Amino acid sequence: MSDVEGFEDLEVWKRGCQLAVDVHVALADSKDFALRGQMERSSLSIPSNIAEGAERENTKEFINFLRYSKGSCGELRTQLYVAEKVRQKLGAPPMEGSREMITETRDLSRMLRGLITSLKRRLND
Repeated sequence: MSDVEGFEDLEVWKRGCQLAVDVHVALADSKDFALRGQMERSSLSIPSNIAEGAERENTKEFINFLRYSKGSCGELRTQLYVAEKVRQKLGAPPMEGSREMITETRDLSRMLRGLITSLKRRLND
């Protein structure tokens, strides 16, 4: 991470934090406590794993934590799809911002993949 001062400078971490905030706000009134809790946890895992990996100060460990973060993006995206289907079946209105959050999980996954690839290249140089 020599190009940045800390994980707080990483755009992927900033966007991950914003996504976690968006998920929490969108679910604030949800009574589906199981799905809500799972979505809140997976959204928090995205930026948290980036931060934890960066603080390890070991490139191989950082890559592993970036992979965990990428996995959390897929987990959250799946949960957003399930939440949409549940609301649809119940005749409830769509969750505010769910489509944008799905798109953001895809974007974050691509950003994480790029960062992982870049760090792997550094290890092999």
